[in-house]
Amino acid sequence: MFKTDVPLIAFGISSTIKRYWPVSTALAIALAVHSSFSAASPQHAEQRNLVTANAPTAIGPYAQAVRAGETLYLSGQLPIDPASGAFLADAPIEVQTSRVLDNIQAVLAADGLEMRDIVSTTVYLKDLNDFTKMNEVYASYFKQSPPARVTVQVSRLPKDSAIEISSIAQRR
Repeated sequence: MFKTDVPLIAFGISSTIKRYWPVSTALAIALAVHSSFSAASPQHAEQRNLVTANAPTAIGPYAQAVRAGETLYLSGQLPIDPASGAFLADAPIEVQTSRVLDNIQAVLAADGLEMRDIVSTTVYLKDLNDFTKMNEVYASYFKQSPPARVTVQVSRLPKDSAIEISSIAQRR
């Protein structure tokens, strides 16, 4: 037998009592509580990297996307043509935005997902004056139920890109 403080918050009571428990009972309770929380916890979901030839290869030590449970985390995509590897540096922002979103579609498709499965995006623009033009193209990819979005201006992006978009998708 050992003496322990037992938090009763798990039982709907926000207090702690001192209680004597047989060691086996205390261990069984601790394991049961830990199991019930960890089984439903997303940080314990199996993770796997996703790779597709239909989107540009990573330009650094990161995955194109990582699946954790039912959630797919997509790395930022740049305006790179996956077939040729050409970077569309001199293309207008509308063309760059379209290429980035096509790359995102390719990564999603490799996992059986679609643009409608995206729940959140982060758009990084080198020049926020490009927002209106970018937004017109962006809207054409999310005609119904657009995801949550953050758009920020940054001082510099990889390969001096004008745009990068990262996203999170959820299997329905």
